[in-house]
Amino acid sequence: MIARADTPAPEDAAALPPLRPPLSAATWKEISFLLTNLPVDLAGFIYVVILLTLGIGLSFTVVGLPVLATGLIGCRFLGRLERGRARALLGVHVDRPTPWRRRTLGFLPWLWASLKDPVAWRHALYFFIRLPWGIATFTVILVSLFVAWPVLPWLARGLANADRAMVHGLLSPSNELERRIAELESDRGVVVDTVAADLRRIERDLHDGAQARLVALAMDLGLAKEKLLDGQADETVAKMIDDAHGEVKLALQELRDLARGIHPAILTDRGLDAALSSVAARCTVPVAVAVDLASRPAAAIEGIAYFTVSELMQNVSKHSGAATAGVELWRSGDRLMIQVRDDGRGGAEAACGTGLAGLAARLGAVDGLLVVASPVGGPTTVTAELPWRA
Repeated sequence: MIARADTPAPEDAAALPPLRPPLSAATWKEISFLLTNLPVDLAGFIYVVILLTLGIGLSFTVVGLPVLATGLIGCRFLGRLERGRARALLGVHVDRPTPWRRRTLGFLPWLWASLKDPVAWRHALYFFIRLPWGIATFTVILVSLFVAWPVLPWLARGLANADRAMVHGLLSPSNELERRIAELESDRGVVVDTVAADLRRIERDLHDGAQARLVALAMDLGLAKEKLLDGQADETVAKMIDDAHGEVKLALQELRDLARGIHPAILTDRGLDAALSSVAARCTVPVAVAVDLASRPAAAIEGIAYFTVSELMQNVSKHSGAATAGVELWRSGDRLMIQVRDDGRGGAEAACGTGLAGLAARLGAVDGLLVVASPVGGPTTVTAELPWRA
């Protein structure tokens, strides 16, 4: 049987485009959020109405205000659940408001602190006004799934953006002070982790370095002492004492290096200019250092600046492939500016898990900032800012 020339060959069927989902995963998450608005908002509305009815209606009795205070604490819990739902389905990351705390012990301080908690009242307002919106979004999205699905992605995105605005407006920290407290709580965790890592590093260096050498030294001196007591003052004993002398010098050098890693004496005695020149001298590439400071900053800021430059110089030596590098420090208003440049291969990123990411976290813990400009092919410029404290 002879096939006609216009008959499509079987392999043409394989050229058909693959099937694609009509809606993206992000759109389906937004649709899921909008459809679950009705049950969630209905439950929250009922809770708030019962809370206000019982609390305010019974406020003339002994139990009214305690019921209202307990209900407000529950509003905080509902707000936390709603922030989790928005984070999972809408990708909204909202800082946790200031935790509820009572300043003094006793029933009356607890009652007063609960009743005047602005975060709880904002959460209650959120669930009180959400019921009409939940009904509207549920109805619109459910109908659009059947009769208006071509425009459903744009419709879902618009309604979800309104939800994002509500979550940001009523479930986030209420003012700049609360946001600042949330930032400080996060920075405190970074500082604690950094200090713990430094302590582990010091313990490891002592255990594996100077301590091991001192143990070997004690053993060698003990053997030499026994030989001397036995009257064996020969070349073997002399060699053992000579080896012990060498171990002492190495242990002292390792202890000096460790002390320099904790806080270099040259920084305390002579300041950043001399200390950074010492760091530059140990770099594997020529480094030009320029420090333009009329006065010295606080010791803590000075130490952070020193270790920031030291870390960046290590990156230049190990990873940049540069021929030259430069370090500049100057004061700009209430900020200490640090800039490290090299003409290496570039491509450095302050991505998660790298040394630059850890350095950025350390600077952020003291209101600092790290900016990396490193196109592929170079050059690389890393700019750090620290608060100036006299």
